[in-house]
Formats: sequence, structure tokens, C-alpha cells
Amino acid sequence: MVANIASGGVGPDAPAEIAQICADLGLHTHICAPAKEDLTNCLRGAVDAGPDLLVVLAGDGTVRAAAELCGPTGPVIVPLPGGTMNMLPHAIYGQRPWQDALSVALAEGEPRMLGGGEVEGRHFLVAAILGSPALWAPAREAARYGQARLAWIRAQRALRRFFSGRLRYALDEAPRAKTAALSFLCPVISRALPADAAALEAAALDLHGVRDLVSLGFHALRGDWREAPVVAAVACQRARVWAAEPIPAILDGEAVRLASAAVVAWRPDVVRVLSLPKSLRGA
Repeated sequence: MVANIASGGVGPDAPAEIAQICADLGLHTHICAPAKEDLTNCLRGAVDAGPDLLVVLAGDGTVRAAAELCGPTGPVIVPLPGGTMNMLPHAIYGQRPWQDALSVALAEGEPRMLGGGEVEGRHFLVAAILGSPALWAPAREAARYGQARLAWIRAQRALRRFFSGRLRYALDEAPRAKTAALSFLCPVISRALPADAAALEAAALDLHGVRDLVSLGFHALRGDWREAPVVAAVACQRARVWAAEPIPAILDGEAVRLASAAVVAWRPDVVRVLSLPKSLRGA
């Protein structure tokens, strides 16, 4: 069990609560609650120990890192809602507090292979955003921590840079096109695709002026950029993306910088998760 106690939805009492839940079920559990800078090393050590199950109480970005370390043949993971968005845990376990999600997963869960996306050797289980909207991520983080002035400064910086570069892209066998940005959603959270779809939900963010830009920026700061009216989605298994300079991106909430040419592809076997039957997810 790896708990990011610095994450917004966790707290310092989480390790003791986890120990009690597992003890009640007769499980032997090793709990690691590292400092933020040691989180990756803790995850790596946990996977290297070869456990039957790896429980991750953190945000979507930490779950993404755990999934990369485990791969399709490593430990089964239990992604608990310990971050801000918690899109993956909510899709798998429903809108439950992490304590309830852990209890029901251990009691009722079954291993299930989870697909996702891959770009430049990195995987994502929730979503990827490529292009200028990724520059809004620092502003969103500042807003999340109540740093209003810093959020405003970063939002202005993102606004100035928004039209600095256009992406060229081709989705599957479709003709090449241009756009301000691209987003890719995994089927487990997509509203346009069934959960068992063998594809990503791809959307070009088509901006025609300041009004569209402000709309997208507003939704990006709130964390629900999919609600912006400039987004239109299609199913896609493989996309080629290129630009005149390195491409800013967000993978499951983590800001990264991609090369000026990248391939985004659907992968059916990213990691195994302890999943609930569909009938129990809405509880």
C-alpha cells in the first residue's frame, strides 16, 4: 500500500485507517507513506517486492506511474481516490470515499485488464491533452491550492502563448488536419465510447476566436475542459501529431514535454486492476 499523505484527499491518518481495514479482513499489508519527493522510489520498491496487490491512495498521476511500473504482468493495482479529480477510481469503484472503495474492492473485486493510451513510451489511463491547453495546468494547480494571484499570472501566461503554435495531426486513416490542440480520453472514462471499446476518444479543439479561447480556458481551470463547446470527439486507435516545436502535454494530470512529432496509440493491456462488477460501481 502506497499512500501519498500530502495529496488533497488523503491526510496523515490514512495509514492507520488502511491498516485497520486490512487487518479486519485478515490481510498482511506493508504500508508506505513517503514524502512527495520519495513517492516514485516508494512505488518502485513496492513493485520490486512482488506483492499480490498494490493499493495506491493518491491522484491519477501517481496511479499512472504505478501502472507503468506494474505493466500487464505485474501486481494487480487498486487505485483509490486520493487526489483532486479521481476520475479513474470513480470510474472503477463509483463515487465512494477511499475507505469504502478499499473495503468493497478487497471484498468484491476481481482482476481485470485495463487498456489506455501510449505516447513516447509513456502510458495514460484517463486522458492526454496535447498542445496549448496543457499550458493551463500550472494555473489550475495554483487555483487548487488557493493561490489566486499565482493562478491569474499563470493563466495570463497561458493566454499569451495559446496561439503560438498549431498542431498538425492525422487520426487513423483520416486526412491530415490542423488544430489548436488534441485530447484523448480512455474508454473507462469516455462518455462517447463504451467502457470496453478498443479505441481512444479523440477530440480536436477547434478555436475560432477569443470567445472560444476564454471558454476553453475557463473549463480548463475548473478541470472539466470536456464541457467546452469547442470540443468534438471521434473514436481513434492511432494518431500522428507533429508541430514546429516540442509539444506541451498533460498525461493523467502530469505535465510533460513531447518531441515535435509523436504517435498516440490505443493499448489494450496497460495494467491489471481490481475492478468491481458494473452493478456495484454506482453504489
